[in-house]
Amino acid sequence: MQIACAPCLPHEGVNMLEIDDAGVYAARDRRRMRMTMTKSLVQQQFGAHAAAYATSVVHAKGASLGRLVELVRPQKHWQALDIATGAGHTAAAFAPHVATVIASDLTDEMLAEAGKLAADKGLANMHTRRADAEALPFDDASFDLVTCRIAPHHFPDVPLFVAEVWRVLKASGIFALVDNIAPDAESTPGYSSTQLRDAAVTYNAFEKIRDPSHGRCLGLAEWNEVIGDTGFELLHMERLAKDMEFEPWAERLGADASTVARLRAMLTEGTPALKAFLKPREEEGRLWFTLDEAVLIARKPG
Repeated sequence: MQIACAPCLPHEGVNMLEIDDAGVYAARDRRRMRMTMTKSLVQQQFGAHAAAYATSVVHAKGASLGRLVELVRPQKHWQALDIATGAGHTAAAFAPHVATVIASDLTDEMLAEAGKLAADKGLANMHTRRADAEALPFDDASFDLVTCRIAPHHFPDVPLFVAEVWRVLKASGIFALVDNIAPDAESTPGYSSTQLRDAAVTYNAFEKIRDPSHGRCLGLAEWNEVIGDTGFELLHMERLAKDMEFEPWAERLGADASTVARLRAMLTEGTPALKAFLKPREEEGRLWFTLDEAVLIARKPG
């Protein structure tokens, strides 16, 4: 038996616009809470493993580091900002070529490592500052160069981060970005959109199992869109392969044996599209795979 119900009507005196507004505010509050939780995870994860990142070859000497300096061609009079600096490797690479560089990060332990690196290298023009990538504590048009390397996949709101970069850059300022990417038609051709979408979802899950603070890697096409939608002129985009030995990668953030085994299975038993992207292989009895980094150089018109 079905019972027909009359449509619910608002009580007399209730403003439907206020109800709608309340829903919007509640959604915003939930989003803020998710962002706060994500940033708290980032602080916990990287605070606990700051020393490991200070000595990580990928972060300290990765190919993208020298390539970034080469592409940017920094000038001696420039004021520079490095966002999510980690142990400070990118800021330190640019420091000899600019007037001043601020190494900023959300995590105090990482800033301490960056400060040690600056002192060890005698970089008197490299300073540290605590900063949220999506709410930078700097005035508009403060910098000639903003860099960010191997970090945006942790940010809850990438378009907001890019908007903040735009805000703090001077007219004609340069934005130099490196980050791991997810598979898409540009990086992994020959597969359907459904296959690539599934591979991207699985790849991001693979990263998040290892590192709970992982947010989402974007594809090359997505980065191109975000950069362009913000108003930047994209000057250069390329993809760099980054070979990773599985065991050190999996264990760097303290994964236990069962988690390492799960990650190994995901890597070696993945779909054809995921395998084409990550390229798992055995070399001298050790498991290796390849991550792809996007290198993007953009200019703020002016």
